[in-house]
Amino acid sequence: MTTPTGPMPFIAAAATATPTAPATSSITAAVATRRTSGLMLAVLSALAFSSSGPLVKPLLEGGWSLGAALLVRIATAALVLSPFLVRAMRRERRFVRRHGTSLVMFGLMPVAGCQLFYFSAMQRMPVAVALLIQYLAPVLLVVWVWARTRRRPSAVVLVGSVVAMAGLVLVVDVAGARFDLVGVIFALGAAICTCIYFVMSERTDDSLPPLALAAGGMVVATAVIALLLITGILPFSAPAVVADVVGLALPGWLVVLWVGIVTSLGYAFGVAAVPRTGARLASFVGLSEVLFALGFAWLLLSEAPAGVQFVGGALLLAGVVLVRLDPGSAAGSSTGSAQLSLGADPLPAGGAPGAGSPRPS
Repeated sequence: MTTPTGPMPFIAAAATATPTAPATSSITAAVATRRTSGLMLAVLSALAFSSSGPLVKPLLEGGWSLGAALLVRIATAALVLSPFLVRAMRRERRFVRRHGTSLVMFGLMPVAGCQLFYFSAMQRMPVAVALLIQYLAPVLLVVWVWARTRRRPSAVVLVGSVVAMAGLVLVVDVAGARFDLVGVIFALGAAICTCIYFVMSERTDDSLPPLALAAGGMVVATAVIALLLITGILPFSAPAVVADVVGLALPGWLVVLWVGIVTSLGYAFGVAAVPRTGARLASFVGLSEVLFALGFAWLLLSEAPAGVQFVGGALLLAGVVLVRLDPGSAAGSSTGSAQLSLGADPLPAGGAPGAGSPRPS
């Protein structure tokens, strides 16, 4: 009689099935931790970006031109983030050749383009209206994914979008505002640039680290703003002014440098958050920047929010929570944007100041 040397069927099944449950549980916990850390980073990014407007506003009122403020701000952020770009270039000699198109696109659209479109809109219409149109970006993302995939978003996402936008209308307080067609076009340009920011950030990976993308984009944007200043398209004026910041008299250049450092933190947190949460959820969390901006304007400029703005803030947060509750948000962040991104292809390679600052700023 022969004795079987292989494992009995039920023993083999048990041996292979035993570690499955713990492994699955471990993966689920890792995904939840990654998503939670992404949400925290997204909130920190919004907090960092929101302080820029209230800090820069006194300088603009004191004679600084927008071009000068943007140049110092973006150049400072580029300097702070540059070590990440240098490290990526040292790790891969062909890094610039391989990802140069992505770096240029990020600098032209999410960084320089967003700023120029937003402030051009602001010059033709009230800040509140320009902000409202630009912050339609989360809804534009939902609509674009709907059109691209032909799959209707879940009811909770649609309701969350409506609630968040209703809250945003109340927060920015557009009552009695005038509309300007050219201004609306500029503001929509800023909204599209904001969408590109979230989508490009979501598609980063080990070959194109998020912070290297942000650093390269900042370098490109600095060159673009400098070129516009040199050619006279943007005026340059940076007089010696003193800014009152929470009762402290600070030189204007110091304020702008600080804003540049904070901007670099905003980008660092933001590009690190989006791959963890997905572009859609991150864009809705980014709406909290408006709420933080109101708080900074209240603290730094003594611009107290009206009661209706508090109601709007509550609605805005409720909308973000609804979007967060959608199961698709978890799926998108864990699968690397299979459902939520604007496309599955990789990034191309080789070939109101007082009420808030436009993201990405």
